[in-house]
Amino acid sequence: MEPTIKSFGQLTTAELYEILRTREAVFIVEQQCPYPEADGKDPDAMHLYYTDDEGHVTAYLRLYYKKDEPGTVQVGRVVTSAAARGTGLGGKILRAGIRYATEQMGAERLYLEAQVYAIGFYQKEGFEVTSVEFLEDGIPHVQMRLSI
Repeated sequence: MEPTIKSFGQLTTAELYEILRTREAVFIVEQQCPYPEADGKDPDAMHLYYTDDEGHVTAYLRLYYKKDEPGTVQVGRVVTSAAARGTGLGGKILRAGIRYATEQMGAERLYLEAQVYAIGFYQKEGFEVTSVEFLEDGIPHVQMRLSI
């Protein structure tokens, strides 16, 4: 099964609602992080996601060109719903994102800012830590990169 892949303009209001609902449930409510989820980057991103039989987003990520680094695509908002954790869907959406970024966006490198607890998740797909730890919205993060 392949993920749905759409630009912002191609998303229906129902799809966008489900994406934002899932991101909010994890990044704001579950992680108790009261910071804005809508950061202005969605309109420039490609959105990859899986849904369950009811249309609820179970895994999601977005890809967009990193403005200050030609050839680099940034991966962001990687999330798996609570109901889908432990099923391998997180790794599956990440691999699909890497494939799409390289094959369709011409990425030479991928960049992301990972929550520290998730470093191992990204390392399984070849990402390497490239920074010291820093706080983003009160949560420890590191920069990670993958060369294609």
